Amino acid sequence: MQPTIIALFLEFSSTAFAMSAAGLALLVIGLLAAKNDIIHARGIDKVVALTHLCFAIPLAAFGAEHLSGGIPLTMVPSYMPWRMFWLYFVGVALIAASLSIATKIQVRWSGLLTGIMMFLFVTMLHLPGAIRGGGRIPWTIVLRELSFGGGCWVLAGIAMGGNRAGPRKSLVTVGRVLIAIAAIVFGVQHFLHPLGLPGVPLQKQTPTWVPARVLVDYLTGAFLIVGGCCFLLARKTRIAAAYLGAWILLLVVVIYGTVLIGALADSRGAVKVEGLNYFADTLLFGAVILSLAGGTSTRKLER
Repeated sequence: MQPTIIALFLEFSSTAFAMSAAGLALLVIGLLAAKNDIIHARGIDKVVALTHLCFAIPLAAFGAEHLSGGIPLTMVPSYMPWRMFWLYFVGVALIAASLSIATKIQVRWSGLLTGIMMFLFVTMLHLPGAIRGGGRIPWTIVLRELSFGGGCWVLAGIAMGGNRAGPRKSLVTVGRVLIAIAAIVFGVQHFLHPLGLPGVPLQKQTPTWVPARVLVDYLTGAFLIVGGCCFLLARKTRIAAAYLGAWILLLVVVIYGTVLIGALADSRGAVKVEGLNYFADTLLFGAVILSLAGGTSTRKLER
């Protein structure tokens, strides 16, 4: 039995292997870069210190997915020239951004440009698809990508430092509003679809082994709505982001981590990639929320 299980894990598709390798590499790099912040942080700030790490891992995995052929060429709009070039360009850009964010080098530029890229994905791919097809899932993806772009801009704004005037304030404000809208809408969807995986409410359902899974969804929905309102009104944003982000990361580790292990043990490559994408998407959403807590700042949270 044991050799069979090991064999299933080793039957990796090239895309699943590339995504896993990239994610693990950025895990090591990010931990080394964040080591001092984590050591010196206290209480919930230890979770906030993981912001850049949690940003970098999914971006690296998504970049590897592009470079390993996991994204079909049909995803690139037909009107664009050199479609294969853009597919690989995005992959390289995502990996470069993940390294920049993990090491906190030139985040003002990597965050700004990655945010622009996310917004381009929305306007060129996801929004037209949502308008054409309608339905809950396409619009959820639109809001998810907008929140990703918003989180990137928050990181860029924080990296600029200085006072609250000018580009820094604009980037953080735009990011905060986009994240708030996504959080509130996602929170409502948790009450409308209480069997879905908590966090980013897509199609996959919470496994039946999760105790009180409906309650977990309701709690997550309530936390998202309350946190989103705090973000939107700019009231207690930092403490709300810290605790909501910590809750999302807990879900990622306990629920999505277990789902990922099950997916990687499956012999089908598509299932492995799907599990990796669900894990990475929700981890990035948690990082986006944590970005509003001030990145890796070790200042005491406002009360």
